[in-house]
Amino acid sequence: MTLRPAAKDTGIIFRRLDIEPIQQIPARAESVIDTMLGTTIAKKNASVMTVEHILAAFAGLGIDNALIDLDGPEVPIMDGSSASFIFLIESAGIEEQNASKKFLRIKKKIRVEDGEKFAEFKPYNGYRISFEIDFDHPMIKSKLTKLSVDFSTLTFLKEISRARTFGFLKEIETLRSKNLALGGSLDNAIVFDDYRILNQDGLRYQDELVRHKILDVVGDLYLMGHILVGEFNGYKSGHELNNKLILKLYTDQTAWEEIEESEITDIPISYWTSSALGRT
Repeated sequence: MTLRPAAKDTGIIFRRLDIEPIQQIPARAESVIDTMLGTTIAKKNASVMTVEHILAAFAGLGIDNALIDLDGPEVPIMDGSSASFIFLIESAGIEEQNASKKFLRIKKKIRVEDGEKFAEFKPYNGYRISFEIDFDHPMIKSKLTKLSVDFSTLTFLKEISRARTFGFLKEIETLRSKNLALGGSLDNAIVFDDYRILNQDGLRYQDELVRHKILDVVGDLYLMGHILVGEFNGYKSGHELNNKLILKLYTDQTAWEEIEESEITDIPISYWTSSALGRT
């Protein structure tokens, strides 16, 4: 995978270089075709799996325009979080462009449900994500399962970006029997058996699981193309409900608006680092 600069107003574009001719897939909610094990986007005969972690890194750094060149159908999993992407992007440097940064502001409540699971947007003067998980596992029950992060006071980079994806050993064995999740390991995921965490080093945060779910939300929401000015609430939601929420939002033109930073009283400025304040 190679990350390349892009001109202003390009957005985030994934490019499959191994397909002739080269196929470009915009990182947009309407490009999503599958949400099992991650978010997959596609256009014509080309698809890219597991886009959410790198999109979360771009969102966290305030990057609006970039080309992501791939020689295969999946973004590298790295350590199962966004931290490696952020480190490499910051090492390469971030360029400020001569364009006004745009945001997507929520104007009224929008909600989707699936049984007891739900995801919703609400108006909010900033960017806040609240999430709650619920798993029937002794180790998870003893950890914090609910978290609310306001990105005007807590940065994605410091508080969320290092949280890793997680799974259960019995589910991984089932998936592998179907030739799925073949690259999953203790190097790129938190893995639980029926009683304990199998990773020797344990958790990076006491509530790492719910923090990773927030990381996924940040990545999935960046398929709207802009950082949110509003609040997201989720209970046991995943990539599917996150995408359905965005698509439902789009159907109601009175529920949102695209705005420029000059129209925002309190920009969630600490959402990205002081070294990455440019519009890129």
